[in-house]
Formats: sequence, structure tokens, C-alpha cells
Amino acid sequence: MKKRALISVSDKSGIAEFAQQLNELGFEILSTGGTKKALEAAGIPVMGVSDVTGFPEILEGRVKTLNPMIHGGLLAKFDDPSHKEQLDEHQIQPIQVVCVNLYPFQQTIARPDVTVEDAIENIDIGGPAMLRASAKNHEYVTVVVDPTDYETVLSQLKEEGIVEKATKRKLAAKVFRHTAAYDAMIAEYMTNLAEEETPEKLTVTYELKQSLRYGENPHQKAAFYRKPLGSEFSIANGTQLHGKELSYNNINDADAALQIVKEFSEPAAVAVKHMNPCGVGTGVNIYDAFSKAFAADPVSIFGGIIALNREVDTETAKKLYEIFLEIIIAPSFSEEALSILTGKKNLRLLTIPFHAEKKTEKRFTAIEGGLLAQEYDLYSLEDANISVPTKREPTEEEWKALKLGWKVVKHVKSNAIIVNNADMTLGVGAGQMNRVGSAQIAIKQAGKQVDGATMASDAFFPMDDTVEAAAKAGITAIIQPGGSIKDADSIKKADEYGMAMVFTGVRHFKH
Repeated sequence: MKKRALISVSDKSGIAEFAQQLNELGFEILSTGGTKKALEAAGIPVMGVSDVTGFPEILEGRVKTLNPMIHGGLLAKFDDPSHKEQLDEHQIQPIQVVCVNLYPFQQTIARPDVTVEDAIENIDIGGPAMLRASAKNHEYVTVVVDPTDYETVLSQLKEEGIVEKATKRKLAAKVFRHTAAYDAMIAEYMTNLAEEETPEKLTVTYELKQSLRYGENPHQKAAFYRKPLGSEFSIANGTQLHGKELSYNNINDADAALQIVKEFSEPAAVAVKHMNPCGVGTGVNIYDAFSKAFAADPVSIFGGIIALNREVDTETAKKLYEIFLEIIIAPSFSEEALSILTGKKNLRLLTIPFHAEKKTEKRFTAIEGGLLAQEYDLYSLEDANISVPTKREPTEEEWKALKLGWKVVKHVKSNAIIVNNADMTLGVGAGQMNRVGSAQIAIKQAGKQVDGATMASDAFFPMDDTVEAAAKAGITAIIQPGGSIKDADSIKKADEYGMAMVFTGVRHFKH
């Protein structure tokens, strides 16, 4: 049986060497378009697909391989007498090796100036058809979609004369993952183009960024995947400059810290433990901001994750160095700051492109047997329908504090309460089963600094007990969504103590 290999690739890295060695192993090479020209330029004997099909490429190359002379050679069972008889009858040659990768759809839609016409034209049709046919028939056909697999295929052909069955199955599985991911990306693009918000089927794809040693706990396996063309302003697209490999919990905590620091345009520092902020500070510069974040909870910050929205300078680096931290995230580190912090072997240093365009993405939460999808909570105070139902309006200083508290509280696990002043958190009550419990934790943590502070709540007060606890502690103003059937009780209680209270009309649950 004559040996044939069909090669048609958009990624031409290593393809000439691969084709040359196949040719030396006795394979006749079939090819199309640009790949054929590249192989000819490399001096490799190659036959055009049109010479096999007896039909020219038509419709600007949209149709060239969709032909029984090609697909018959890909889908035939070589040891089935009836298949062999039909191949002979129609003079179809079997194809034993297929090397195809697809039109660069992802690279095309990544261009800021891409048109819909360009995107549509880069949807491959013949390539996926050949790949799927070959992968289906992998018992007989070796199909290669990834240049990193060229050497494996060649070495087995040289050493054994065939590609092992287990290898062909792995290659076929990779093909189906590749085509599924390719189609998922096209489906997402077309769904967005058609402005479908809740399509009847959700198709998403992610690429492996990193295998992880374990998950939340050592007995759980885990891996980190990145969304192709996902937000650059993300941990998934960060650059690690130094330190140990990120763990599952590191990645979750780092993402939580980044989401909070994104809320601020002024110099800001965020400390996170177990996906909740333990300290948030703003200041005239990043050193000032971090100093306040540290002072907010100097105990919990131990072993925490720090996110800063300005370059880390020498002074800040020296202060960071004094503390045991897991990760520091920043737009950049000065040369001297980097020199200081890399003195800690295990400290992970990450840079994130804070200048990158913010993308609107869906947030996915897996449940057993299903998946929840929702928009990120990007609702800000500027979007809110603010009202002040109390007799007293907040002072200018209280307004500053209330705005900071509102930015932070939406990133705290519900039930969430923040006690803070105009430039730092003082107490954080997170994840309690009742709201007054969260308030008591935040008030206790704030200590003496609670006097004259403000409070933020992620959801309404179901009764007036939280307002009373806040007032007795010395808190002077509260921001909350409002909307409880007992709002009047909370308003009355605030008025009794001369407190100002702001309703935003929107809650910020985070489960």
C-alpha cells in the first residue's frame, strides 16, 4: 500500500522538517495553498490536493479538500475488504498521516481592528472536517494537530515502522479537544455578535496555564486554566517575577485582592486572607496606602496576599519585606524594590497590566452536575439611586468614608459589614449567618477607632438591631441598600442617635 501524508497548516513552525522526514520514510506528501508553496520552497516533493481530486480549488479556496477522493482516504478501514474494494473501484488512495491545523480564528478576532467579514472568513471548514474524520478513524490514521507532537510521530515511525495505537488515540483525543475549543470560540464570537445573553447551550473553552500540586487541600487534584482572549487585567494573565509556584488557594486569594484594588483610582493597597479583605487603605502614595492597610489588621495580614495599584518603590518594599507575605501584586516593581523583595526566596511577586482595557466577562461557579453563570458585580456608587432617609445628611468626611466602605463591602463574603474611616478599613465582619453578628465582629475589630467611624452593609438591615449596635459603638453614619419591610425602624433608630444613613437601592451579596 502506498503511504500518503496530507499536510495543510496555518502554523508552519517545524513543518518543513516534519514533511522532509516523512518523505524520507517513503510517504508521498499531499498539500494545499500556502503549505504546498512552503514545502516546495524547501525542496520537498509535494503533490497538490487538486491533482488527487481532479477538481480545482474554488470559491477563493473555501472548497478544496471537501471531496470523496480525500475523505474516502481518511475514513476507510484499511483492513476491511468491502472498504478496500470501494477504494479500488473509485481509485482512492488511503491516507495514513494527516497533519492539519486551522485558520487562525483566535488571532484574527484578537486584532482591535478586526471586521466581522475578516472573522467569518477565518472560520475553517475543511480543516476541522479532515481532523475529525482522521480522529474518528484513528485506528488507521495518525492525525497531528500540534507541532510539539511531530517528534513523537517521527520517532515511532523510524523505530517501529508504525505509530503505536495508544499514541494514535492520544493524538485523536487532542484533535477533538482542539476542534471543540475552536468551535467554542467561534460559537462565543457569534453569540456575542447576535447579542444572545442566555443561549440554549453554553460553550466555553480554556487553555491549561499551569498544573497545580493540589487544590484547596492536599488530597484534591487541581489545575489552573486561562480563557483565550480573556481579560488581560487579571491574575490569569499576570507575570510571575519571583517566588514559589502559585497554589490553588494563592490564585483564588490573588484574584480576590485584585478585584478589590481595581475599585480605586487613587493609590490603594489591599490585604486579603481566605478571599476576604483584612485591610484596605488609600493614601497620597503607595507607601501611605499600604501603611494604612497594614494598620487595619496587623495580625491577619500575616501570610496574606497584597495587591497595590501603583509601582512598588524602595520605601514600600522595605516595609513589605518586614512581614511574612505569600504574594505581592502590583503594576510594576522598581529595580531596587525588586532587589529587596527577591531576597525572600519563596515570596511570589506578580505584575498585572493595570493599564489594560477592562473586559466584561461572565463569572462561572461550578455546582455538582451544573454551572452557574452571571455577570461580574461592576455596579458602583455612581450607578446607584442614592437617597438619605434620615434627618441628618452625611458630612463631607463621612461621605468619603461611606464611599470607601461601599467599594470594599461588595467584595466581602455575605453577610458583610465594614467599619472604616475616610482612608482605611478598621473592622471587617464576613460570612456570618446573621447581620448583627457580622457587625459585632467588625465593631470589635475596629476597637477604639470605631468612635466617629462609618459602617457599610452589603444588604439591608432586617431589623434595627445593627443600627443600634453601631450607634452605641460610636459609628456616626451608615450606608446600606435599604428595601427591608422594616426600613422605618432602622431610620427611626438612626434618627434617635443623630446618625446619618444612606440608601443605595442596590445590594452586593457575595456568596
